[in-house]
Amino acid sequence: MRLVSLLPSATEIVYALGLGDDLVGVTFECDEPASARAEKTVVVGGRDTRGLTPAEIDDYVRTRMANGEDLYTLHAGALAALDPELILTQDLCRVCALPSGHVNDALDHLGCRAEVLSLDPYTLNQVLETFLEVGMAAGVPERAEALVAGLRHRLAAVAGAVAGRTRPRVAVVEWVDPPFTAGHWVPDLVSAAGGVPVAARGGQRSIETTYADLAAPDPRMVLVTPCGFHLDGAAAQAAAVVPHFPGAQVWALDGDSLIVRPGPRLIDGVETIAAILHPAAFPQGPSPRSARRLS
Repeated sequence: MRLVSLLPSATEIVYALGLGDDLVGVTFECDEPASARAEKTVVVGGRDTRGLTPAEIDDYVRTRMANGEDLYTLHAGALAALDPELILTQDLCRVCALPSGHVNDALDHLGCRAEVLSLDPYTLNQVLETFLEVGMAAGVPERAEALVAGLRHRLAAVAGAVAGRTRPRVAVVEWVDPPFTAGHWVPDLVSAAGGVPVAARGGQRSIETTYADLAAPDPRMVLVTPCGFHLDGAAAQAAAVVPHFPGAQVWALDGDSLIVRPGPRLIDGVETIAAILHPAAFPQGPSPRSARRLS
């Protein structure tokens, strides 16, 4: 089956299911595995926001959306040339990827008959269910079942390691300027890691907030996981977060790899957060490639 992925998390799912050779098209943001973008046809483009501050990126996104403009560009001709049979997309967040409606309109215009599967999870459990959906649509349901079983086994191991331990209050900052709450599946990651998510919106969209509201529940741990950034970028932004939480540990995490993309590596995120929250249970600590303490 010829597959096209229109979001980075779907690309990761495809490779986790052993279907990398069947993947023919990706987006300009698909960077896991590192070879994906180099070896496949890029069918979705967008602005390179490297060099912009978080406030500048926020302003750019708000302006484009207020004007009814798209943040992503579908290269329709390239997509048609690939003659895909299954296209993986989403309607979860216009800021994160091209909505499925745009894809369907393009396919109708091109006369392409590919199946379009929209992946729109709001909780960690729903994320795992999307792996089963992709496996079924791609004709490899048994691989998806094995993948999910393995991930649930890892979650159970974390749950066992943190059982009976004091669960610290944890605030997650998904964007720093302006600050945004933790939404969607992110509070589930904190809970699975043995923490109590505060100032969060589990199973709901992340929304703009204030640092005063984030600090009001007196979190003991603050995780900075800005969407679109890996560890170095998150750490640079976390420096501005530290003064708002004088009584808490502030950690920067590789958000794109561990937290914000609804793919298999979310379980790596749970394990990383658990190592931060419960160092006695995980004496090896989090990987220095995944997390960095700022205060």
